[in-house]
Amino acid sequence: MLEYFTVTITPFQSERRVSVLLPKGYEKTDKRYPVLYMHDGQNLFIDSEASFGVSWGIKDFLEQESDLEIIVVGIDCNHEGFERFNEYAPWENRELGQKLFNDENLTGGKGKEYIDYLTLELKPLIDEKYRTLPEETAMAGSSMGGLISTYAACKYPHIYKRIASLSSAYWINQREIEAYIQESDLNEVDGFYLDVGTKEDTSFINHQIYIDSSQSVYDLLVKKVGKVRFDVVEDAIHNEAAWRKRLPAMFEFLYN
Repeated sequence: MLEYFTVTITPFQSERRVSVLLPKGYEKTDKRYPVLYMHDGQNLFIDSEASFGVSWGIKDFLEQESDLEIIVVGIDCNHEGFERFNEYAPWENRELGQKLFNDENLTGGKGKEYIDYLTLELKPLIDEKYRTLPEETAMAGSSMGGLISTYAACKYPHIYKRIASLSSAYWINQREIEAYIQESDLNEVDGFYLDVGTKEDTSFINHQIYIDSSQSVYDLLVKKVGKVRFDVVEDAIHNEAAWRKRLPAMFEFLYN
């Protein structure tokens, strides 16, 4: 069962759609469930809603192919121009924003406020509105969604205890995210899933940059988190169809 409602992301005074996928039989029981928060919510559940016509297929996977009982909360990205870049980058990178989008207003650096909103405002709302297990909270995302999920784990490791970061765009804030991982106490993080394809490509960023970037983060995480998995996926490219194929591995690792 998929439900929708709209929130205002208060730091940005920006309205955003929230999608909530409830597990099978939710309305017939009084059980409480773990919650997985995911970014780019418009691309998660239904192909017709996805930005490029293909979703992750999470609704079909959980309803038809899996016995996993969780609540998945998807938060749409900011569709105004390339504002997603600003909101999913925890630290500014003015030079890269200009190179990628030829727009001096795309600096990044709003990710800290975005994660604070999700943690301090949206999560309490979800915990009040639905039958959740507040202590069993995870976060996942792809590309910049992976970067911001990793940041969230470092800032709130006592809340986001399971993380999945697919095809991560760590290279946007490589130096900063590595330093933040090194200085963070991640003992409360139960598991961290990373992957990257061998045919990733974004503008002038090629597959080897993606692989090397994620490898560097993995090398740090494996020293800080007890359970870490890093897959280099042969021939995988940078899109929702590729991430859909990795759902079984991602969910098995996070919830096994």
